[in-house]
Amino acid sequence: MAVQSSFKNMTLCLFAVCIVSSALLAGVYAITKEPIDAANHAKTNNAIAQVVPEFEGDPVADTIEVAGVKYPYYTVSKAGRPVGYAITSSSVGYGGPVTLMVGITADRVIYNTTVISQSETPGLGAKCVEPEFAGQFKNFDPATKKLTVKKDGGDIDAITASTITSRAYANAVAAAVAVYDAVVSGTDAAEAVTGATAAADCEDGAEDSGNIQEIK
Repeated sequence: MAVQSSFKNMTLCLFAVCIVSSALLAGVYAITKEPIDAANHAKTNNAIAQVVPEFEGDPVADTIEVAGVKYPYYTVSKAGRPVGYAITSSSVGYGGPVTLMVGITADRVIYNTTVISQSETPGLGAKCVEPEFAGQFKNFDPATKKLTVKKDGGDIDAITASTITSRAYANAVAAAVAVYDAVVSGTDAAEAVTGATAAADCEDGAEDSGNIQEIK
């Protein structure tokens, strides 16, 4: 005799399916968590190694809040003294956030930068990862040069037809310098960070209003 379908039977079946599915998901998470964490850790360490001078031991991770935004940063040392700081910073580009790892030496010179993530237009803003553009920030001294594109009176050559992306990159680097100042000296770098962002937003909005393409 066939078992008659009932609301109780359907509820029990659904409950059993949910239990099994949850157990499977938990098992997959437990299996994959460690490799994912290891991959992310390796990616971070690789980014740090690219942007700071040679160091000893492991980078020391910390965060600092500047202008209401929390910035992760890593201190690297050699012979017991800090030789650089790797700071994660981002600014909104044409296609979304442009996130960088910015390395700054103990004497406040930008040692190098690398892109962690970006979603800029291929062939245009996505060229921000290429040495022709990103290389301009290597050994850049913000005390003697201006961290803005030449169109805005600075010392950075913008990517052709991609000024918005170029501004975002420069703004992210400028924010990292402000974070460095806050970390090292304890001064309030909020004005430097928010001021650069506000100016970029105003300028980008004016340009974008008359141009849908990434011809900036």
